[in-house]
Amino acid sequence: MIVISSLVLFTSYFFISNQYDMFNREIKDIKNTFIQSQKKDIKREVDSVIEYIKYKKSLKNYSRKKLQKEVMGLIKNIKFGENKNNYIFAYKILNYNGGKRFAKMLINPNRLDLVGKYISDDYKDKNGKEFRKIFLKDIKKQGYSFVTYLYQKPNSFEIRPKVSYFKLFKEWDWVIAAGTYLDDINAKIAQKKDEIKKKMYLDITSSILIFLLFSLVANIFAIVLGKQIDKFFKEYNTKILNKTDELEMLNKTLENRVAQEVQKRAEQERLLIEKSKFIALGEMISNIAHQWRQPLSQLSAIIMNIKFRYTLGKLDDETMIEKSKEAEKLLDYMSETIEDFRNFFKPEKEKKEFALKESIDNVLGIIGKTIKNQNIELKLNIDEEIIVFGYKNELEQVLLNILSNAKDVLLKNRRKNPHINITAKKEKSRFRICIDDNGGGISIKPIEKIFEPYVSTKGDANGTGIGLYMSKIIIEKNMGGKLKAHNNKFGAKFTITLGHI
Repeated sequence: MIVISSLVLFTSYFFISNQYDMFNREIKDIKNTFIQSQKKDIKREVDSVIEYIKYKKSLKNYSRKKLQKEVMGLIKNIKFGENKNNYIFAYKILNYNGGKRFAKMLINPNRLDLVGKYISDDYKDKNGKEFRKIFLKDIKKQGYSFVTYLYQKPNSFEIRPKVSYFKLFKEWDWVIAAGTYLDDINAKIAQKKDEIKKKMYLDITSSILIFLLFSLVANIFAIVLGKQIDKFFKEYNTKILNKTDELEMLNKTLENRVAQEVQKRAEQERLLIEKSKFIALGEMISNIAHQWRQPLSQLSAIIMNIKFRYTLGKLDDETMIEKSKEAEKLLDYMSETIEDFRNFFKPEKEKKEFALKESIDNVLGIIGKTIKNQNIELKLNIDEEIIVFGYKNELEQVLLNILSNAKDVLLKNRRKNPHINITAKKEKSRFRICIDDNGGGISIKPIEKIFEPYVSTKGDANGTGIGLYMSKIIIEKNMGGKLKAHNNKFGAKFTITLGHI
């Protein structure tokens, strides 16, 4: 309840402070908007006079003196603004560098005592601001100026803030100007303040009432919830006591249950291995088809040739013997292919020594032609002296799986100049086999997840997600090595680390 009440008080304080900040910003915006609006009004009046002068000049039926007299008469009669207190005045610039007699006052309905007299740029308003020097500097630079200063109001001796717009009509050296007094803004701001304050106080009052209501409801809820929590903990404590005996019994049987779970896990892994082999077998059948396609075509051609010669009566003994030898050679090749595939899946019960180069050659004998038929370049850098102690067939299954994945990725991503690199080198008491490609890399993050079961880089339709999982089990559990993967600049790289003889 204390926390809820404190939060409500803090939120209320923050809300009220925010309302006052918004109020001050809104008042400031109103003031700026009013001043900008007044500036637009006086600029429009001055620009209208100058446009009038330019228009009359374009008629070419006025002398300069006559037109200036007409313009002065026009300016004297211009009054604008809400109370018609604003007027237009004009100087004739005699010295753009300023000085005691830098200009002559031509028109000023508010200061008739200055009309026709020379004026100085040293004049200061009540705050000491030399506004004439400011506007003179601006019109020399850009032809116009906005200046705020204090000046006497018309028909009064009151000094009030005023903003004026000065614009140079260079041809006559005239500065046409108009100003507006800003003290009217205080009344408007005061009126707007009252309106905003009323709205703000109403918002604050409504919000405080809502906060108080929320605090009341929240505190009631806290009381009810507290009772429910107390009841829950009492029931929970009872359940804990009841479960203690069950937990003690569970601990007594835990060892047996763990052994059963380990056995189940081992059985699952064995089934996964078998499943992986069946999947690999399917891929091998596809590779057999690739291996047999060319010899079958050649065998068919030999038979056709024999048949054709027999039909023409030109099948002699020499030709028959020659073609029979060719057919036998092709059949031997196909038989060797079947033997290679049969040996590949033959289970091994004991570890033995074997040459790594021979295993890699066996794998390439199975999948190499398939890779080359897809225009994928194979680059080999194998240390032929490496002797491995382990399960030969299982290592070959791992290599076949990684190469098959690399091939599929390159075909899927349609990489330019696709290639697969196989490198095997000694490193002190161990050796490393590295297989990398330029297929674009592995998108799964973190990358170690690819070795988890049923996580596939090929999508649900094309992958089972157990190939790399089983490869890691074979390398790390069965052969005591390491299998890792990472992305390089162009694609994925798999590294197998094993001990050697």
